Amino acid sequence: MPKLTPDEHGQFKLPPDFLNRRRLDPSAEYWLDERDGDLILHPRRPDARKLYIEVTTACNLNCVTCIRHSWVDPAAHMRRETFENILKGIPAFPALDQVILTSFGEPLVHPGILEMLEKLKAMNLAITLGTNGFLLTEKMARELVRIGVNQVVFSIDGIQPETYAGVRGAQLADVLANIERLNQVKRQAGAVSPTIGIEFVAIQSNQAELEGLAELATRLGAAKTVVSNVLPYTREMNEEKLYGYEPAPPFKTIGYPVRSDAWVRWGVTELPRMHWGAEQHCKFVNDYSIVVGWDGGVTACYALSHSYKYFTVDGVEKQVNRHTFGNVNQAPLAEIWMSEEFSRYRSEVRAFHFPSCADCDLRETCDLRQNNEACWGYNPSCADCLWAQDIVKCP
Repeated sequence: MPKLTPDEHGQFKLPPDFLNRRRLDPSAEYWLDERDGDLILHPRRPDARKLYIEVTTACNLNCVTCIRHSWVDPAAHMRRETFENILKGIPAFPALDQVILTSFGEPLVHPGILEMLEKLKAMNLAITLGTNGFLLTEKMARELVRIGVNQVVFSIDGIQPETYAGVRGAQLADVLANIERLNQVKRQAGAVSPTIGIEFVAIQSNQAELEGLAELATRLGAAKTVVSNVLPYTREMNEEKLYGYEPAPPFKTIGYPVRSDAWVRWGVTELPRMHWGAEQHCKFVNDYSIVVGWDGGVTACYALSHSYKYFTVDGVEKQVNRHTFGNVNQAPLAEIWMSEEFSRYRSEVRAFHFPSCADCDLRETCDLRQNNEACWGYNPSCADCLWAQDIVKCP
């Protein structure tokens, strides 16, 4: 580590070998920051790799696990102008190659969803679509295959019809029939895409059915299954959660075969952590992700993309307020990404410069965390985030 001394003008010069080793362009721009007395340089780089687009906050179902039981946000579709501003911003990110159309709304209710998918695919992006599957008509299935959508992830929170109906208030047979139809359309077209994924939110009332998830995945030809714990928005859902403080054994699942034409391969199952731990890892920030809401507001993750209440791992009711770093209708997406506030936030999250509020001896009397703040570190605080604990997962 070389020793640096400021010159008579108070300036530092970084050694050439340091610049080469870190592949730093001497002409690049940086934000100067400090943390606990240390100087930090945040590069202003358009290095985002993944883009989440919330095309709508509306949905055709009313699931008991849904955030809508906690928020006051409007049910609204993304406007064409907002989507076009997102498209204009994408070429500024040379490493961006994935786009995920899923959030707390149902993308297929948006009247312009097919046009959106077509324009994104024309930009040579890998597209994942998250859906409950009920609006996947034969016509829609054929369009998804024609456009070349890479993956469709279906939310299926029960293997038995009565369990599924208890969570989603709908008929399991209907969504399974739509998935089978999509597979049939793929076979007729000689296509391997979109691949099928399953997301299963585990709670007390459906955890016994996890044993049947592998069999269902094989039947549907799902290449990937993601099991997540619930983020409890209501007291009733807080009683249904399966995770807690104490170490607990993970969910038991097995590998499963997936047939693709003449080939058979093994499906992938992702499981959540079941208890609070020291490891903190933000999937969104560490994957260099951008989340753009229905109104163009830019956030770093799902957790800060809406205003809502939820219950922390120790049962404290927390109010989360939406935190945006800009809006694509007011500034280019790359400028928002490289702004001082957004750059600093990602650095704080990567270092996870937050207290462990869930372990604090003062947690029962602290009112800061109830408003998603902490006594030190960046606010809004990620200290209680269940995504960062890998307790809650997303596709």
